[in-house]
Amino acid sequence: MPLTFDPTDPLRVKLNAETARLHWHELLRHFAAGLVVLIDDGLDLIEVAVAFTNDDKLSVEKWMLAGQVAKASDSQAAAWLENDARMWTVVVRPWILVQVRRPGDAVT
Repeated sequence: MPLTFDPTDPLRVKLNAETARLHWHELLRHFAAGLVVLIDDGLDLIEVAVAFTNDDKLSVEKWMLAGQVAKASDSQAAAWLENDARMWTVVVRPWILVQVRRPGDAVT
C-alpha cells in the first residue's frame, strides 16, 4: 500500500503518535472483552484507524469482506501468546486495532 501519511492532517498525526508496540499478553483482557481487531499487514494501520474514527463504513466493510480486518480469533490469540508476539497497536474506542509486527520492523 502506498504511503498516505499526511504530516499536516491532525487526525493522522494524533493517531500516529498514539501507536505503540505491545506484547500480546498485554492485550489479553481487551481480547477477552472482544475488543481486539486484527489489521492485515498489507494495510496501513493509521489509514484503517482513520477510517474507524471517521465511521467510514464503506472502507471498513470492504476490508472486512476481503478478510483484511477482523476480530482476533481464539486460535490467533493462542498462537500469539505462545510466540510472545509483538504488535503495532492503536486505540480507536472502543476498539484496539492490532497489526502483527513484520520481521523487518524496528524495535525500540
